[in-house]
Amino acid sequence: MTKLDTAVATRPTRIRYIIAVLLFITVVINYMDRANLSIAMPALSQEFDLTTGQQGLLLSAFGWTYAAMQLPGGWLVDRVRPRVLYASCLVLWSLATLFMGMSGGFVALIILRLMVGGFEAPAYPINNKVATAWFPERERGRVIAFYTSGQFIGLALLTPVLSWLQTVLTWHWVFILTGVVGIIWAAIWWFVYREPRDKSGVNQAEIDLIASGGGLVDVETGVKKEAKPKLKWTDVKVVLTRRKLWGIYLGQFCLTSTLWFFLTWFPTYLVDYRGMDYIESGFMASLPFIAALVGVLLSGTVSDLMVKKGLSLGMARKLPIIIGLAMTVFMLGANYTDSSALVIVFMSIAFFGNGFASITWSLVSALAPERLLGLTGGMFNFIGNLSSIATPIVIGFLVTDVDFAPAFVYMAAITIVGVLSYVFLVGKVERVEE
Repeated sequence: MTKLDTAVATRPTRIRYIIAVLLFITVVINYMDRANLSIAMPALSQEFDLTTGQQGLLLSAFGWTYAAMQLPGGWLVDRVRPRVLYASCLVLWSLATLFMGMSGGFVALIILRLMVGGFEAPAYPINNKVATAWFPERERGRVIAFYTSGQFIGLALLTPVLSWLQTVLTWHWVFILTGVVGIIWAAIWWFVYREPRDKSGVNQAEIDLIASGGGLVDVETGVKKEAKPKLKWTDVKVVLTRRKLWGIYLGQFCLTSTLWFFLTWFPTYLVDYRGMDYIESGFMASLPFIAALVGVLLSGTVSDLMVKKGLSLGMARKLPIIIGLAMTVFMLGANYTDSSALVIVFMSIAFFGNGFASITWSLVSALAPERLLGLTGGMFNFIGNLSSIATPIVIGFLVTDVDFAPAFVYMAAITIVGVLSYVFLVGKVERVEE
Protein backbone atom coordinates (compact mmCIF):
# COMPACT_ATOMS: atom_id res chain seq x y z
CA MET A 1 0.00 0.00 0.00
CA THR A 2 1.40 3.42 -0.97
CA LYS A 3 1.62 6.37 1.42
CA LEU A 4 -1.23 8.00 -0.47
CA ASP A 5 -3.42 4.91 -0.06
CA THR A 6 -2.57 4.79 3.64
CA ALA A 7 -3.48 8.46 4.08
CA VAL A 8 -6.80 7.97 2.30
CA ALA A 9 -7.56 4.85 4.33
CA THR A 10 -6.89 6.67 7.64
CA ARG A 11 -8.69 9.88 6.70
CA PRO A 12 -11.86 10.22 8.81
CA THR A 13 -15.08 9.58 6.95
CA ARG A 14 -17.86 12.18 7.16
CA ILE A 15 -20.92 10.09 7.90
CA ARG A 16 -21.66 12.37 10.87
CA TYR A 17 -22.73 15.05 8.40
CA ILE A 18 -25.45 12.72 7.09
CA ILE A 19 -26.66 12.42 10.69
CA ALA A 20 -26.77 16.22 10.90
CA VAL A 21 -29.03 16.29 7.81
CA LEU A 22 -31.33 13.68 9.37
CA LEU A 23 -31.65 15.83 12.49
CA PHE A 24 -32.26 18.92 10.37
CA ILE A 25 -35.17 17.38 8.43
CA THR A 26 -36.67 15.96 11.61
CA VAL A 27 -36.61 19.43 13.20
CA VAL A 28 -38.32 20.89 10.10
CA ILE A 29 -41.16 18.39 10.50
CA ASN A 30 -41.24 18.88 14.26
CA TYR A 31 -41.78 22.62 13.96
CA MET A 32 -44.13 22.35 11.01
CA ASP A 33 -46.43 20.36 13.29
CA ARG A 34 -46.05 22.95 16.05
CA ALA A 35 -46.85 25.91 13.80
CA ASN A 36 -49.67 24.50 11.64
CA LEU A 37 -52.29 25.44 14.26
CA SER A 38 -51.27 29.11 14.27
CA ILE A 39 -51.60 29.19 10.46
CA ALA A 40 -55.04 27.61 10.61
CA MET A 41 -56.20 29.58 13.68
CA PRO A 42 -57.79 32.64 11.97
CA ALA A 43 -60.01 30.43 9.76
CA LEU A 44 -60.53 27.82 12.45
CA SER A 45 -61.56 30.41 15.06
CA GLN A 46 -64.12 31.87 12.68
CA GLU A 47 -65.62 28.44 11.97
CA PHE A 48 -65.92 27.57 15.67
CA ASP A 49 -66.54 31.17 16.86
CA LEU A 50 -63.68 31.16 19.37
CA THR A 51 -62.88 34.07 21.70
CA THR A 52 -59.27 35.31 22.13
CA GLY A 53 -59.22 33.49 25.47
CA GLN A 54 -60.29 30.22 23.85
CA GLN A 55 -57.73 30.72 21.09
CA GLY A 56 -55.03 31.20 23.74
CA LEU A 57 -56.07 27.99 25.49
CA LEU A 58 -56.05 26.01 22.25
CA LEU A 59 -52.69 27.45 21.22
CA SER A 60 -51.27 26.56 24.64
CA ALA A 61 -52.60 22.98 24.67
CA PHE A 62 -49.45 21.67 22.98
CA GLY A 63 -47.35 23.18 25.74
CA TRP A 64 -49.16 21.53 28.65
CA THR A 65 -48.25 17.98 27.68
CA TYR A 66 -44.98 18.96 25.98
CA ALA A 67 -43.72 20.45 29.25
CA ALA A 68 -45.24 17.77 31.48
CA MET A 69 -43.61 14.97 29.49
CA GLN A 70 -40.10 16.45 29.43
CA LEU A 71 -38.87 14.55 32.49
CA PRO A 72 -40.46 11.22 31.47
CA GLY A 73 -39.20 11.93 27.95
CA GLY A 74 -35.67 12.61 29.21
CA TRP A 75 -35.82 9.39 31.22
CA LEU A 76 -36.80 7.49 28.05
CA VAL A 77 -33.98 9.13 26.09
CA ASP A 78 -31.46 7.73 28.58
CA ARG A 79 -32.88 4.22 28.11
CA VAL A 80 -34.24 3.81 24.55
CA ARG A 81 -32.05 4.09 21.47
CA PRO A 82 -32.73 7.18 19.31
CA ARG A 83 -33.48 4.99 16.28
CA VAL A 84 -36.45 3.38 18.04
CA LEU A 85 -37.67 6.27 20.18
CA TYR A 86 -37.62 8.95 17.47
CA ALA A 87 -39.40 6.78 14.89
CA SER A 88 -42.11 5.88 17.43
CA CYS A 89 -42.65 9.48 18.52
CA LEU A 90 -42.82 10.69 14.91
CA VAL A 91 -45.56 8.22 14.04
CA LEU A 92 -47.62 9.01 17.14
CA TRP A 93 -47.52 12.80 16.96
CA SER A 94 -48.10 12.72 13.19
CA LEU A 95 -51.22 10.59 13.61
CA ALA A 96 -52.56 13.03 16.20
CA THR A 97 -51.82 15.89 13.79
CA LEU A 98 -53.58 14.13 10.94
CA PHE A 99 -56.72 13.56 13.05
CA MET A 100 -56.82 17.26 13.97
CA GLY A 101 -57.78 17.87 10.36
CA MET A 102 -60.78 15.59 10.83
CA SER A 103 -61.99 17.00 14.16
CA GLY A 104 -65.24 18.88 14.37
CA GLY A 105 -65.07 20.80 17.62
CA PHE A 106 -63.07 22.77 20.14
CA VAL A 107 -62.75 19.94 22.68
CA ALA A 108 -61.53 17.40 20.11
CA LEU A 109 -58.92 19.87 18.86
CA ILE A 110 -57.60 20.46 22.37
CA ILE A 111 -57.36 16.72 23.12
CA LEU A 112 -55.48 15.99 19.89
CA ARG A 113 -53.21 18.99 20.39
CA LEU A 114 -52.39 17.70 23.88
CA MET A 115 -51.39 14.40 22.26
CA VAL A 116 -49.13 16.15 19.74
CA GLY A 117 -47.34 17.96 22.56
CA GLY A 118 -46.85 14.81 24.62
CA PHE A 119 -45.42 12.74 21.80
CA GLU A 120 -43.08 15.54 20.65
CA ALA A 121 -41.62 15.93 24.15
CA PRO A 122 -38.55 13.65 23.72
CA ALA A 123 -37.56 15.23 20.39
CA TYR A 124 -34.97 17.80 21.45
CA PRO A 125 -33.39 15.63 24.18
CA ILE A 126 -32.97 13.01 21.43
CA ASN A 127 -31.41 15.62 19.13
CA ASN A 128 -28.98 16.61 21.87
CA LYS A 129 -28.04 12.99 22.62
CA VAL A 130 -27.45 12.24 18.93
CA ALA A 131 -25.32 15.39 18.53
CA THR A 132 -23.30 14.55 21.65
CA ALA A 133 -22.67 11.00 20.40
CA TRP A 134 -21.84 11.91 16.81
CA PHE A 135 -19.89 15.21 17.00
CA PRO A 136 -16.75 16.44 18.75
CA GLU A 137 -17.12 19.53 20.94
CA ARG A 138 -15.43 21.83 18.42
CA GLU A 139 -18.11 21.01 15.80
CA ARG A 140 -21.09 20.80 18.10
CA GLY A 141 -22.00 24.49 18.05
CA ARG A 142 -22.28 24.44 14.27
CA VAL A 143 -24.23 21.22 14.09
CA ILE A 144 -26.68 22.34 16.78
CA ALA A 145 -27.09 25.62 14.92
CA PHE A 146 -27.57 23.70 11.66
CA TYR A 147 -30.31 21.39 12.84
CA THR A 148 -31.92 24.16 14.92
CA SER A 149 -32.08 26.23 11.74
CA GLY A 150 -34.50 23.59 10.46
CA GLN A 151 -37.23 25.13 12.59
CA PHE A 152 -36.77 28.49 10.87
CA ILE A 153 -36.18 27.18 7.34
CA GLY A 154 -39.24 24.98 7.60
CA LEU A 155 -41.40 27.79 8.93
CA ALA A 156 -40.06 30.37 6.45
CA LEU A 157 -40.68 28.13 3.43
CA LEU A 158 -43.76 26.27 4.61
CA THR A 159 -45.77 29.12 6.16
CA PRO A 160 -46.66 30.61 2.75
CA VAL A 161 -47.29 27.12 1.34
CA LEU A 162 -49.61 26.09 4.16
CA SER A 163 -51.39 29.47 4.06
CA TRP A 164 -51.95 29.01 0.32
CA LEU A 165 -53.11 25.43 0.88
CA GLN A 166 -55.62 26.61 3.45
CA THR A 167 -56.97 29.18 0.99
CA VAL A 168 -57.22 26.73 -1.93
CA LEU A 169 -58.63 23.84 0.09
CA THR A 170 -59.55 24.32 3.78
CA TRP A 171 -57.75 24.49 7.14
CA HIS A 172 -58.46 20.76 7.56
CA TRP A 173 -55.87 19.86 4.90
CA VAL A 174 -53.14 21.81 6.69
CA PHE A 175 -53.23 19.13 9.41
CA ILE A 176 -53.89 16.12 7.21
CA LEU A 177 -50.94 16.69 4.86
CA THR A 178 -48.45 17.63 7.59
CA GLY A 179 -49.43 14.47 9.46
CA VAL A 180 -48.81 12.29 6.41
CA VAL A 181 -45.36 13.84 5.87
CA GLY A 182 -44.36 12.98 9.46
CA ILE A 183 -45.38 9.34 9.11
CA ILE A 184 -43.32 8.96 5.94
CA TRP A 185 -40.26 10.53 7.61
CA ALA A 186 -40.57 8.17 10.61
CA ALA A 187 -39.98 5.23 8.27
CA ILE A 188 -36.97 6.95 6.69
CA TRP A 189 -35.41 7.67 10.11
CA TRP A 190 -35.88 4.03 11.16
CA PHE A 191 -34.11 2.68 8.08
CA VAL A 192 -31.24 5.21 7.98
CA TYR A 193 -30.19 6.14 11.54
CA ARG A 194 -27.67 4.07 13.53
CA GLU A 195 -25.22 4.69 16.40
CA PRO A 196 -21.61 5.67 15.45
CA ARG A 197 -20.15 2.17 15.85
CA ASP A 198 -23.12 0.52 14.12
CA LYS A 199 -23.44 2.85 11.13
CA SER A 200 -22.18 1.47 7.84
CA GLY A 201 -19.57 3.60 6.13
CA VAL A 202 -18.04 4.99 9.35
CA ASN A 203 -14.33 4.20 9.69
CA GLN A 204 -12.32 4.00 12.90
CA ALA A 205 -10.63 7.32 12.13
CA GLU A 206 -13.96 9.15 12.27
CA ILE A 207 -14.91 7.41 15.52
CA ASP A 208 -11.53 8.36 17.01
CA LEU A 209 -11.94 11.95 15.83
CA ILE A 210 -15.34 12.19 17.53
CA ALA A 211 -14.21 10.50 20.74
CA SER A 212 -10.97 12.49 21.09
CA GLY A 213 -12.96 15.71 20.64
CA GLY A 214 -15.35 14.95 23.49
CA GLY A 215 -18.06 13.09 21.59
CA LEU A 216 -19.65 10.26 23.58
CA VAL A 217 -19.52 7.59 20.88
CA ASP A 218 -20.05 4.79 23.38
CA VAL A 219 -22.94 6.33 25.31
CA GLU A 220 -25.39 3.75 23.95
CA THR A 221 -22.92 0.85 24.20
CA GLY A 222 -22.41 1.56 27.87
CA VAL A 223 -26.14 1.60 28.50
CA LYS A 224 -26.54 -1.69 26.68
CA LYS A 225 -23.80 -3.52 28.58
CA GLU A 226 -24.76 -2.30 32.03
CA ALA A 227 -28.04 -2.77 33.82
CA LYS A 228 -30.16 0.23 32.96
CA PRO A 229 -30.43 2.27 36.16
CA LYS A 230 -33.73 3.28 37.63
CA LEU A 231 -34.63 6.92 37.95
CA LYS A 232 -33.41 8.11 41.33
CA TRP A 233 -34.57 11.19 43.22
CA THR A 234 -30.90 11.94 43.83
CA ASP A 235 -30.51 12.32 40.06
CA VAL A 236 -33.44 14.73 39.95
CA LYS A 237 -31.91 16.61 42.87
CA VAL A 238 -28.64 16.99 40.97
CA VAL A 239 -30.28 18.60 37.95
CA LEU A 240 -32.48 20.83 40.13
CA THR A 241 -29.94 22.14 42.63
CA ARG A 242 -27.11 23.46 40.46
CA ARG A 243 -27.00 27.22 39.93
CA LYS A 244 -25.40 26.89 36.49
CA LEU A 245 -28.18 24.61 35.30
CA TRP A 246 -30.85 26.97 36.63
CA GLY A 247 -29.21 29.74 34.63
CA ILE A 248 -29.75 27.88 31.36
CA TYR A 249 -33.22 26.67 32.42
CA LEU A 250 -34.49 30.20 33.09
CA GLY A 251 -32.69 31.57 30.05
CA GLN A 252 -34.36 28.95 27.87
CA PHE A 253 -37.80 29.89 29.19
CA CYS A 254 -37.17 33.49 28.17
CA LEU A 255 -35.72 32.55 24.78
CA THR A 256 -38.54 30.19 23.83
CA SER A 257 -41.17 32.71 24.94
CA THR A 258 -40.32 34.72 21.82
CA LEU A 259 -40.33 31.60 19.66
CA TRP A 260 -43.76 30.63 20.96
CA PHE A 261 -45.12 34.10 20.26
CA PHE A 262 -44.18 33.64 16.61
CA LEU A 263 -45.47 30.05 16.59
CA THR A 264 -48.86 30.98 18.04
CA TRP A 265 -50.09 34.60 17.96
CA PHE A 266 -48.06 36.20 15.17
CA PRO A 267 -50.21 35.10 12.19
CA THR A 268 -53.36 36.12 14.08
CA TYR A 269 -51.75 39.50 14.87
CA LEU A 270 -51.08 40.11 11.16
CA VAL A 271 -54.60 39.08 10.07
CA ASP A 272 -56.78 40.48 12.88
CA TYR A 273 -54.76 43.50 14.04
CA ARG A 274 -52.92 44.50 10.84
CA GLY A 275 -55.69 43.65 8.37
CA MET A 276 -53.77 41.28 6.08
CA ASP A 277 -55.41 38.42 4.19
CA TYR A 278 -54.31 34.82 4.67
CA ILE A 279 -51.93 34.62 1.72
CA GLU A 280 -50.36 38.04 2.41
CA SER A 281 -49.94 37.21 6.09
CA GLY A 282 -48.33 33.90 5.16
CA PHE A 283 -45.65 35.64 3.10
CA MET A 284 -45.12 38.45 5.61
CA ALA A 285 -44.93 36.00 8.51
CA SER A 286 -42.20 34.09 6.69
CA LEU A 287 -39.81 37.09 6.66
CA PRO A 288 -39.00 37.03 10.41
CA PHE A 289 -38.41 33.28 10.12
CA ILE A 290 -35.89 33.91 7.35
CA ALA A 291 -34.18 36.50 9.58
CA ALA A 292 -34.11 33.96 12.43
CA LEU A 293 -32.57 31.40 10.07
CA VAL A 294 -29.75 33.80 9.24
CA GLY A 295 -29.30 34.46 12.95
CA VAL A 296 -29.06 30.82 13.99
CA LEU A 297 -26.63 29.88 11.20
CA LEU A 298 -24.46 32.89 11.97
CA SER A 299 -24.43 32.18 15.70
CA GLY A 300 -23.16 28.62 15.31
CA THR A 301 -20.39 29.70 12.96
CA VAL A 302 -19.37 32.65 15.15
CA SER A 303 -19.46 30.54 18.32
CA ASP A 304 -17.27 27.74 16.93
CA LEU A 305 -14.90 30.31 15.38
CA MET A 306 -14.47 31.91 18.81
CA VAL A 307 -13.59 28.50 20.25
CA LYS A 308 -11.12 27.92 17.41
CA LYS A 309 -9.50 31.31 18.04
CA GLY A 310 -8.82 30.32 21.64
CA LEU A 311 -11.55 32.21 23.47
CA SER A 312 -13.13 30.48 26.43
CA LEU A 313 -16.01 28.08 25.85
CA GLY A 314 -18.16 30.24 28.12
CA MET A 315 -17.54 33.39 26.07
CA ALA A 316 -18.04 31.56 22.77
CA ARG A 317 -21.35 29.99 23.81
CA LYS A 318 -22.86 32.66 26.04
CA LEU A 319 -22.09 35.86 24.11
CA PRO A 320 -24.27 35.05 21.06
CA ILE A 321 -27.10 34.05 23.40
CA ILE A 322 -26.93 37.28 25.40
CA ILE A 323 -26.68 39.50 22.31
CA GLY A 324 -29.54 37.65 20.63
CA LEU A 325 -31.84 37.95 23.63
CA ALA A 326 -31.12 41.68 23.88
CA MET A 327 -32.08 42.18 20.21
CA THR A 328 -35.50 40.66 20.83
CA VAL A 329 -36.57 43.85 22.64
CA PHE A 330 -36.86 45.46 19.17
CA MET A 331 -40.37 44.00 18.85
CA LEU A 332 -41.54 46.86 21.11
CA GLY A 333 -41.18 49.08 18.05
CA ALA A 334 -44.39 47.59 16.65
CA ASN A 335 -46.31 49.54 19.31
CA TYR A 336 -45.14 52.86 17.87
CA THR A 337 -45.86 52.59 14.16
CA ASP A 338 -48.85 52.22 11.86
CA SER A 339 -46.69 50.91 9.02
CA SER A 340 -47.03 47.19 8.37
CA ALA A 341 -43.63 47.26 6.64
CA LEU A 342 -41.95 48.69 9.75
CA VAL A 343 -43.72 46.11 11.91
CA ILE A 344 -42.16 43.34 9.83
CA VAL A 345 -38.75 45.07 10.12
CA PHE A 346 -39.00 45.21 13.91
CA MET A 347 -40.21 41.60 14.08
CA SER A 348 -37.43 40.45 11.77
CA ILE A 349 -34.75 42.12 13.94
CA ALA A 350 -36.29 40.58 17.06
CA PHE A 351 -36.50 37.11 15.55
CA PHE A 352 -33.00 37.39 14.08
CA GLY A 353 -31.92 37.88 17.68
CA ASN A 354 -33.91 34.84 18.76
CA GLY A 355 -32.16 32.77 16.10
CA PHE A 356 -28.75 34.18 17.04
CA ALA A 357 -29.38 33.06 20.63
CA SER A 358 -30.60 29.57 19.68
CA ILE A 359 -27.40 27.63 20.37
CA THR A 360 -28.49 27.14 23.98
CA TRP A 361 -28.40 23.32 23.63
CA SER A 362 -24.62 23.60 23.27
CA LEU A 363 -24.56 24.66 26.93
CA VAL A 364 -26.59 21.59 27.88
CA SER A 365 -23.92 19.46 26.18
CA ALA A 366 -21.16 21.38 27.97
CA LEU A 367 -22.72 21.65 31.45
CA ALA A 368 -24.81 18.50 31.99
CA PRO A 369 -23.40 15.64 34.11
CA GLU A 370 -22.26 12.99 31.61
CA ARG A 371 -24.48 10.26 33.08
CA LEU A 372 -27.54 12.54 33.13
CA LEU A 373 -27.50 14.06 29.65
CA GLY A 374 -31.06 12.97 28.93
CA LEU A 375 -32.46 14.01 32.30
CA THR A 376 -30.73 17.39 32.20
CA GLY A 377 -31.94 17.94 28.65
CA GLY A 378 -35.44 16.96 29.72
CA MET A 379 -35.40 19.41 32.64
CA PHE A 380 -33.96 22.14 30.39
CA ASN A 381 -36.69 21.55 27.85
CA PHE A 382 -39.38 21.21 30.55
CA ILE A 383 -38.68 24.55 32.20
CA GLY A 384 -37.89 26.26 28.91
CA ASN A 385 -41.10 25.11 27.30
CA LEU A 386 -43.33 26.20 30.15
CA SER A 387 -43.29 29.26 27.91
CA SER A 388 -45.34 27.28 25.40
CA ILE A 389 -48.09 27.30 28.03
CA ALA A 390 -47.54 30.77 29.46
CA THR A 391 -47.03 32.79 26.27
CA PRO A 392 -50.27 31.92 24.39
CA ILE A 393 -52.43 32.21 27.53
CA VAL A 394 -50.88 35.41 28.90
CA ILE A 395 -51.08 37.14 25.53
CA GLY A 396 -54.63 35.86 25.03
CA PHE A 397 -55.71 37.60 28.23
CA LEU A 398 -53.52 40.71 27.86
CA VAL A 399 -54.76 41.73 24.41
CA THR A 400 -58.19 43.00 23.50
CA ASP A 401 -60.06 42.89 20.22
CA VAL A 402 -58.43 46.20 19.21
CA ASP A 403 -55.19 46.47 21.22
CA PHE A 404 -52.20 44.12 20.92
CA ALA A 405 -49.60 46.46 22.50
CA PRO A 406 -49.48 44.79 25.98
CA ALA A 407 -48.26 41.58 24.33
CA PHE A 408 -45.07 43.24 23.09
CA VAL A 409 -44.40 44.85 26.47
CA TYR A 410 -44.66 41.42 28.09
CA MET A 411 -42.31 39.84 25.54
CA ALA A 412 -39.67 42.58 26.00
CA ALA A 413 -39.71 42.18 29.78
CA ILE A 414 -39.29 38.41 29.54
CA THR A 415 -36.24 38.65 27.28
CA ILE A 416 -34.50 41.09 29.66
CA VAL A 417 -34.89 38.48 32.42
CA GLY A 418 -33.22 35.98 30.07
CA VAL A 419 -30.18 38.22 29.59
CA LEU A 420 -29.78 38.58 33.36
CA SER A 421 -29.96 34.80 33.90
CA TYR A 422 -27.05 34.11 31.53
CA VAL A 423 -24.97 36.97 32.93
CA PHE A 424 -25.43 36.26 36.64
CA LEU A 425 -26.40 32.58 37.03
CA VAL A 426 -24.52 30.50 34.46
CA GLY A 427 -21.01 31.69 35.29
CA LYS A 428 -18.02 29.66 34.05
CA VAL A 429 -18.96 27.00 31.53
CA GLU A 430 -17.78 23.63 32.83
CA ARG A 431 -19.41 20.25 33.26
CA VAL A 432 -21.44 20.00 36.47
CA GLU A 433 -20.17 17.34 38.85
CA GLU A 434 -22.61 14.97 40.54
